[in-house]
Amino acid sequence: MVAVPAVLAVGAMAAMMGQGALAASFAVSGTSFQVSSGKLTSSGLSSYVQTDRSVDGKGHPVALLGIGDARLSDICQSARVKTPVGTVVFKLTAGGDAGEVTASNLIIDGEDLTGDARFGTAQIGRDASTLDAVQGVKGEPGKFGLQAGNIEVVGVRSHAWSATGGNFRLKGLKLDVSLDGKQCF
Repeated sequence: MVAVPAVLAVGAMAAMMGQGALAASFAVSGTSFQVSSGKLTSSGLSSYVQTDRSVDGKGHPVALLGIGDARLSDICQSARVKTPVGTVVFKLTAGGDAGEVTASNLIIDGEDLTGDARFGTAQIGRDASTLDAVQGVKGEPGKFGLQAGNIEVVGVRSHAWSATGGNFRLKGLKLDVSLDGKQCF
């Protein structure tokens, strides 16, 4: 119940970012989190390297992954956070038997990504400022970028610093906050 206002605020910010009314840049918390899914498909992928900054100014190198019209069989997101009452795991799950999870213009600032992947029309080494597979996802001129057409990744596992997206649809949403809880993987 405590997290409901935060979830609603994130949803409102994601909707505004999806409409271009709010920039998709913010200071990260200083705590990375896990994201997993049985299967991810998308109409496109754009990626380039950037640095996320915590409020304390610490930099975190990430691969910005822009995923257009994402469909996930299920999703699990978890973070381990130290609090005065002990280590708490914040865990959000959705999809599975409830149906697909979808998001448009999903942006993940990840430090890794594993799974079995299939990419259509991959372009590796493209100038990051010319990326056009996912609307609005472009890096700085002269920087390394890559993009692909239709993608499918099975057994998705990632550690990320932030995720934003427009029009999230989380069927079967479940939020759990527990002391010494189990993370996604």
